[in-house]
Amino acid sequence: MKPLIYDYSLEELQDWAVENGQPAFRGGQIFDWLYVKRVNAFEEMTNLSKELRTKLDEQFQFLTLREITKFESKDGTIKFLFALHDDHAIETVIMKHNYGNSICVTTQVGCQIGCTFCASTLGGLKRNLTSGEIVAQVVQAQKMLDPKGERVSSIVIMGSGEPFENYEATMKFLRTMIHEKGLNIGQRHITVSTSGIVPNIYKFANEDTQINLAISIHAPNDMLRSKLMPVNRRYPFEDVMESLHYYLAKTGRRITFEYALIGGVNDQPEHALELAGVLKNMLCHVNLIPVNHVPERKYVRTSRNDIFQFQKVLSDNGVNVTIRREQGHDIAAACGQLRAKHMELR
Repeated sequence: MKPLIYDYSLEELQDWAVENGQPAFRGGQIFDWLYVKRVNAFEEMTNLSKELRTKLDEQFQFLTLREITKFESKDGTIKFLFALHDDHAIETVIMKHNYGNSICVTTQVGCQIGCTFCASTLGGLKRNLTSGEIVAQVVQAQKMLDPKGERVSSIVIMGSGEPFENYEATMKFLRTMIHEKGLNIGQRHITVSTSGIVPNIYKFANEDTQINLAISIHAPNDMLRSKLMPVNRRYPFEDVMESLHYYLAKTGRRITFEYALIGGVNDQPEHALELAGVLKNMLCHVNLIPVNHVPERKYVRTSRNDIFQFQKVLSDNGVNVTIRREQGHDIAAACGQLRAKHMELR
């Protein structure tokens, strides 16, 4: 297969131009066509010679994602199911907020982390996405917003898969997103979420970025976390917390802890009190997520009263906490649900 054009950074496009007998600035023009003008084919890059456009078409693949289906929620959330070149499917979500449009991107086809309440792990991990396949999700969403005069204002890397198990591609994607000559999305408007891949938490702490870090924690102790998240057996709770303390010392940036509330499992006041003890004096924020029902999973949603009680215990013990606003509840909102349905029908 020809390489994807979106896999190439500005510097790599400049090098490609020089290698093909062109001045380096041609690479910059190609980058501009991709991310500022957002064309749909090489032939639309009209300030390049016909010969150069033909060469691009011969050497690169432009079309990265094919839309299989799209659902729009009553709240404005839009969920896409995209096909890749090898017919694997991935999900991408646009969420509308009062501060702008946020896009949730996927970094892997499937997932091997094995969280017992999540649809993304159904079927396991098929493969990593390339950086260009992640980039194309944002570009595709931005193209859909262009006719409305709107833009992608923030990115969350919280779709299917574990970004820190596809670390290099994820970081290359991030560098493309924040590039001032491209989409130029502010670093503080981007959040990457991990289930706790300890070596790469340390690595990310040393990247010297302003990109936000979120941790899927989902339990206040080692035993319960291992039951909910098998990855905890590989990277124990204590090691995850130690790496996060390093991150805080290195960056001084607040960490978000994502905590999926599961009825009768991890949502009782004693769980909240134990979690408050773990997070005491940390620069952090807890985002409570009432778990979406997944038919293939046995878990149930936490009751409304228990959600607010959990929040109150954390707040009363000095932990900054909010309850995530639910979006796309009527369109298979949970990560991996739409893909799982698609796989069933194949």
